[in-house]
Amino acid sequence: MIPRTAKAAVGRRILDAFTAAGAAEVAPDVLLPSATLLDLYGEDIRARAYLTTDPVRGEVVLRPDFTVPVVQMHMAGGADPARYCYLGEVFRKQDHGDTRPAQPRDNEYLQAGFELFSRDRRADAEVFALFHGILAPYRLSATIGDMDLILDAVAGLPLSDARRAILAHHIWRPTRFARLLDRFSAPVAPRHFAVNDAPWTGLRGVPEMDARIERLESHRAEPTLPAIWHKRLQRLFAVAGPAPEALDELRVLADHMPAIAEATERLAARLRDLGALGVDPGTIHFDASHGRQTMEYYDGFTFSFTAPGRADWPPVASGGRYDALTAVLGQGAAIPAVGGIIRPGLLAELDRC
Repeated sequence: MIPRTAKAAVGRRILDAFTAAGAAEVAPDVLLPSATLLDLYGEDIRARAYLTTDPVRGEVVLRPDFTVPVVQMHMAGGADPARYCYLGEVFRKQDHGDTRPAQPRDNEYLQAGFELFSRDRRADAEVFALFHGILAPYRLSATIGDMDLILDAVAGLPLSDARRAILAHHIWRPTRFARLLDRFSAPVAPRHFAVNDAPWTGLRGVPEMDARIERLESHRAEPTLPAIWHKRLQRLFAVAGPAPEALDELRVLADHMPAIAEATERLAARLRDLGALGVDPGTIHFDASHGRQTMEYYDGFTFSFTAPGRADWPPVASGGRYDALTAVLGQGAAIPAVGGIIRPGLLAELDRC
């Protein structure tokens, strides 16, 4: 068992590095209003959040993450550009089921984080290089991804706007996404709805049910997704390897999927930026599906650092770009933003080894 004081000392060291990079330290509340926050986190975090009810504030949640409250604070009146850092505990249910596992994970653990609000194209590389430098002594494995590639690929599919929107919504749920893709790749079986004078029952009203029936019947007119596009998507999801080699593969794939061409060239520029900051792109693993296992608010560049030989651990550090989140919390006003977190407790364990 690592003493809390040891974890806090590692966290303070990380925080000092973040403040040295120009960040202002902030401390979001531990109890946060749940209404807005849980809608932004995605299904995984919603299922693991600790909820309670306050007689005055209504439903509140124990802080499951720092990024969303920091973005809320910034969009309420922060300067542009801005840098923030923080150190504190987050709370998430970790283990499912009725039986406590032999090695339970912490439900409360320390996070140190850095958030950069900037319109500078090099912001992704700057944040990654900052984390890379802090974590260099631990010899962790670095992986990057880019949700832009997948989001743009889905947006470019020869499907209706409605079907593309459904697929985009489920990108972070690979099994459900695959089922939808299979469904959209096959002809829709005809549906027959009985027409009679029986009264409607249930909670849905007549207009809602009529709209639902109309939507189901309209699916028959939807064109199916040609098999070649299914194969191209699977090929995109499977792109993985040293970043420069993955970039070459993406450029070849972009000839067949023009929608990903711009995101591919942005990735190329990002790798050049990393090289200029002293990070060798050849030492970084690229995984096109990486962002599908991260927080759902990441909509561009993503990254994580993992400890070799610790397959049972979560990432020691992770982060990414979340431009759309700033637009949601800014009620239309937006600023490009990227950030990440480090788990000081895991670094303290590595220090002990």
